[in-house]
Amino acid sequence: MTARLVIAGTTSGAGKTTVASGLMAAFRARGLTVQGAKVGPDFIDPGYHALATGRPARNLDAFLSGPELISPLLAHAIGHREPADLAIVEGVMGLFDGASGRGELASTAHVAKLTRSPVVLVVDAAAMARSVAALVLGYRNYDLAVDVAGVILNRVGSEAHADLLREALEPIGVPVLGALVRDERLVAPSRHLGLVPVAERDARARETLAVLAARIAEQIDLEALERLARAAPPLSGQAWDPVAAIAGIANGGGLAAVPDPPARAPRIAVAAGAAFSFRYSENLELLQAAGAELVPLDPLHDAALPEACDGLYLGGGFPEEHGAALAENQPLRAAVAAHAAAGRPVVAECGGLLYLGRELDGHAMCGVLDGVGRLGKRLSLGYREATAGADSPLWRAGDEVRGHEFHYSTSTPEASDPAAWTLRARGRERPEGIAGPSVHASYLHTHWAAYPQAPVRLARAAGG
Repeated sequence: MTARLVIAGTTSGAGKTTVASGLMAAFRARGLTVQGAKVGPDFIDPGYHALATGRPARNLDAFLSGPELISPLLAHAIGHREPADLAIVEGVMGLFDGASGRGELASTAHVAKLTRSPVVLVVDAAAMARSVAALVLGYRNYDLAVDVAGVILNRVGSEAHADLLREALEPIGVPVLGALVRDERLVAPSRHLGLVPVAERDARARETLAVLAARIAEQIDLEALERLARAAPPLSGQAWDPVAAIAGIANGGGLAAVPDPPARAPRIAVAAGAAFSFRYSENLELLQAAGAELVPLDPLHDAALPEACDGLYLGGGFPEEHGAALAENQPLRAAVAAHAAAGRPVVAECGGLLYLGRELDGHAMCGVLDGVGRLGKRLSLGYREATAGADSPLWRAGDEVRGHEFHYSTSTPEASDPAAWTLRARGRERPEGIAGPSVHASYLHTHWAAYPQAPVRLARAAGG
């Protein structure tokens, strides 16, 4: 199966998520199996994709995983379990916006070229008339290696407005594949420079998606989009495979200091629920391929760790929005502290780091770390290059990785001695996080498809 489309935007806020998620839901309603994916490191938009498609969310980030894995990761997503009929990839920011100071790297255009996918450009046309033609012409001609194959006009004021826009675009030869009339009821609420996660508004999000799918079916030419998607050439290379990635480590394809295989299959609790919904699907698949049994854990509601819990993976989310409820679950906080005190491995990313601290915005947390978390107004956002500061359940001291930060909160102190990482960005270095023989806690998100030795280390630390 090679049918696929990239849904790009002229800018951030053009309506990519509305259009992409709506298309996924609309095609699914027509009986197609649809795979969603998101360009970039974002966790929130893929949550809406998963809700629309009923399949695991995926990220395609050429900085985090490296360009060479983008096409294999998309092929894996499409073929995972029940093969998909159609893949829809939502872009990031504007079509040509990528990693700061690194040219096209990690941009939507870069991913479109790596996967040889046709691009449908979403234009916020709310305040536009004939100028739309100049805008679209510029996007089509800026990089002729990017196949800008059609346009969807978003936030159109009326049918007369849509006709005016179509008339302006006709001479430049870029097909108008639909025009969505402005409807504020179809906009998801936002927070922290992004949408509110699906996990916090599941029922309302389902209702909105159902209405959006109906609107999309009425106002967008789904048949033309499907024909365009099916005309895409085959994806290059072999599909990424977590089992093969782990086998490569075992056969000397990774770092030499990976511990010996575990004596038994470890049980690793994975934080989930409304407060902890941020994690990459491939990270979980790699843990399973490394021999771990994964058990969901909702820190808002579960009063105890899973039976025979050998390790904890506390991913990201917005625990600062649920501080009081997390604090009220004192039995689980005590169980997490006891787990860590017993030397069993704990890995925490971003929100997980806050949960392990002493308190968060005045609410008691687990006390595994000495950090005090506070939600602030200053955003820490961007790609980072990082060097591991100490051996931990996930990394070896000196390991070099690429990651991403996205948080308004702070945790004081910002780093222990030794720190989890030395982070590098824009010519500056700083220590961050805490690492030791049984704990790795940091704000940095990493995509383990590029580093399969990391889940191997965690599984073997938990099963040793």
